[in-house]
Amino acid sequence: MNISITGHQIDLTGALRTYVREKLSRIERHFDHVIDTHVILKVDKLVHLAEATISTSGKRVHAESSQADMYAAIDDLVDKLDRQIKKHKEKLAIRTRPAGLERGAALG
Repeated sequence: MNISITGHQIDLTGALRTYVREKLSRIERHFDHVIDTHVILKVDKLVHLAEATISTSGKRVHAESSQADMYAAIDDLVDKLDRQIKKHKEKLAIRTRPAGLERGAALG
């Protein structure tokens, strides 16, 4: 997974970059077809904004979060992205199942 992190009006420290990469590794555990991830961290007065766009094969997922603390904004952002990726993965699984099988039905 290729991760690019950009900061607007914020000094990106090594700790902040490491934190973002560790949190985004959770998404890669759930869905390994992630091609590219672009994260933008912004500060607007007292509000810390984090937004990200994840490119997968066939879909682009976008989320954003604003909190009083940058680390809280990143946590919330990753939670939102994780929910969207899980939903996308579930839709892919439903499309690739054989026609006669329903969710939770036993084989044979």
